[in-house]
Amino acid sequence: MIQNVTQANRIVVKVGTSTLAHKTGLMNIQRMERLVKVLADLKNSGKEIILVSSGAIGVGVGKMGLKEKPTDTPAKQACAAIGQCELMYCYDKYFSEYNHSVAQVLLTRDIIDSPERKQNVVNTFQNLLHYGVVPVVNENDTVAVEEIVFGDNDTLSAIVGSLVGADLLIILSDIDGVYDQNPRVNPNAKLIPHIPEITDSIRALAGDHGTSLGTGGMVTKITAAQIGLNAGFPTVILNGSRPENLYDLLEGKQVGTYIG
Repeated sequence: MIQNVTQANRIVVKVGTSTLAHKTGLMNIQRMERLVKVLADLKNSGKEIILVSSGAIGVGVGKMGLKEKPTDTPAKQACAAIGQCELMYCYDKYFSEYNHSVAQVLLTRDIIDSPERKQNVVNTFQNLLHYGVVPVVNENDTVAVEEIVFGDNDTLSAIVGSLVGADLLIILSDIDGVYDQNPRVNPNAKLIPHIPEITDSIRALAGDHGTSLGTGGMVTKITAAQIGLNAGFPTVILNGSRPENLYDLLEGKQVGTYIG
């Protein structure tokens, strides 16, 4: 288990809205800076990093001064268009400070469902990684409608992992990993450090709730981990509030929940 993590070279890192934004929806600047610093350092060590970043709609909500995320599709698309600009501006700014370039990759499910267009996406990823660029991936929420959405970026991150031939998927959450009970309700809940396979009982533990600004929850992370297992790479779920946890993980220390 530890060897799989420490030897991982091509790594997909998924960061959720709850990690990137304050409850107001506005950008958590300190945390984003720390995350980029760690990812840039990992790249300096020779790792290939693909970042799947949520947050466009949530950040757009905050930037527009809305009290909550809208429910109708056109308003959510407008928020995504505004928020995506803000996200990429920040990623470009912070990664540039460490001499790394970023590229925006926006996807919808219909692209992946078409063999020819899917191959074009794979070719793009391979060339970006060849040139040492950090792909920053998100669902194209500005144009996505129900028929062509992935639904959540946990699922998208696992699909991206399968497209790029990832060695490891790391999902940064607002919780330390998978627990044997709901830790928000039961303070005695215990973290499960290793899940060798995803069973019905594990799915039952996941529940079905996300945050007010995000779209996922533990259930989508478990689903993503299953996609990863099917594609041949493990998944680690860990708390994104301390990006430095990534160092501990890749040095072989026990953090989060390892699935695989």
